[in-house]
Amino acid sequence: MRLTSPQSNTISAALNRSARKHAPREALRFLNRTWTYRQLNAAVDRVASHLLQQGLKQGDRLVAYGKNSDAYVITWLACLRAGLVHVPTNFALNAEELRYVLEQSRAQGLISDISLSAAVEEASKGLPLSLQAHFHSSEQQASDILHIALGDQSVAAPEISIQDDDLAQLLYTSGTTAAPKAAMMTHKALMAEYLACMVELDIKADEPLLAALPLYHSAQMHVFLMPALLLGASIRLMEAPVPDLCLQWIEEESLASFFAPPTFWIALLRHPDFDKRNLKSLKKAYYGASIMPVPVLKELQERLPGVGLYNCYGQSEIAPLATVLRPEEHAERPASAGRPILTVETRIVDLEMKDLPPGQQGEIVHRSPQLLTGYWDKPEMTEEAFQGGWFHSGDVGYMDEEGYLYIVDRIKDVINTGGVVVASREVEEALFTHPAVSEVAVIGLPDDKWIEAITAVVVLKEEVNISEDELIQHASELLAPFKRPKRILFSKTLPKSTAGKILKRHLRKELQE
Repeated sequence: MRLTSPQSNTISAALNRSARKHAPREALRFLNRTWTYRQLNAAVDRVASHLLQQGLKQGDRLVAYGKNSDAYVITWLACLRAGLVHVPTNFALNAEELRYVLEQSRAQGLISDISLSAAVEEASKGLPLSLQAHFHSSEQQASDILHIALGDQSVAAPEISIQDDDLAQLLYTSGTTAAPKAAMMTHKALMAEYLACMVELDIKADEPLLAALPLYHSAQMHVFLMPALLLGASIRLMEAPVPDLCLQWIEEESLASFFAPPTFWIALLRHPDFDKRNLKSLKKAYYGASIMPVPVLKELQERLPGVGLYNCYGQSEIAPLATVLRPEEHAERPASAGRPILTVETRIVDLEMKDLPPGQQGEIVHRSPQLLTGYWDKPEMTEEAFQGGWFHSGDVGYMDEEGYLYIVDRIKDVINTGGVVVASREVEEALFTHPAVSEVAVIGLPDDKWIEAITAVVVLKEEVNISEDELIQHASELLAPFKRPKRILFSKTLPKSTAGKILKRHLRKELQE
């Protein structure tokens, strides 16, 4: 049996260090339950031992299918302590999509919310799972993770040898043109990212954090919750992001930092409570997961004066933080995604992997200890992603003379109109400058004349009316003729993932049909 090296720097070892240092301090609050660092670490021991007693073995994959809860966090940490591979899964997946994850990951266990039992029953039918359980239920069943976590205080941590380069998680990335693929993330990769996040995002042990975005999504889990836990901070966990509750909790709990995608920051700005709540405790406002429109960013700066804004760019395959635009850098470069963090090296390259000069657009590629080791059971995709010895992000961007990165678009979202390439973001930025526009998504739709016709789907602010012609005229004053939208459609909402990303592929499919 191999022994864990005394120099090992696994995530579980890091949690032990944090728990010893901050034992009596509050680590996590969810609903009416509070966990100190000592209590949280002991609960992780109990659940880790339980998982192994139920027939799971080191290296087995365990799928987590549920919303945020303290039991969800404990399950993740227990997987690490038991040497299991955690597989977070979007709770919005239907039974067919969940079955794909179970089969493709060759999962041996599944833990889910009891409210999702119907999908679980259909998805798991006939699969050889060693363990099926719930995170928590009103009946406090013996198989519930929460019941185990609150149980026998004498249970010790399992004697498992875990190494830095062992797999910690399979992170499934959303499938757009193909089935989802799972990024294989090791303890070593995630630990490198956690330490960089602490430095680059100024995460502090004495600044309580609001965690409201889904934990199955790598940004909330790996950029904010985990670095904060390893530093000894207090985390206020919400099941799901609800604008009025977020604003209420920031005020009542004196919370100091909060992360959300641009779509949710827009929802907060539009909420009637935004100006009624006392948000003076908020010191840091983080945004990422998709591009923040500059007009919305300026509104945030005006309505949250004195709050430090951080733009966080990356993707699941890099754990997921790659670059940061810090508060003091926003004034001169509000549209930038910042510079690579201390553990990431980034280039802009052409199709032959040659460096492009400042200002010239190309693909963004990275090298970093944070990167995935590959895609689970997909060697061809892994080889393609690492062509030339760098990870290919699939994003188009450019750098300025001082090394600041600017994201132009996802390669798949660039629009070919009349043989000329147009970035959807540029058209969105122009439309966002109109005071009537609350949200907008620009896509290309098949067109006999233009190849792809630039089409904008717009959500207007409440009690505001404007015509399609007026908005097109507004865009015409800011854009070259070939970039102007050919059509503007009005909608009450835009399709979004549970993590707040606008789902342009859904819009394309719906409008093409």
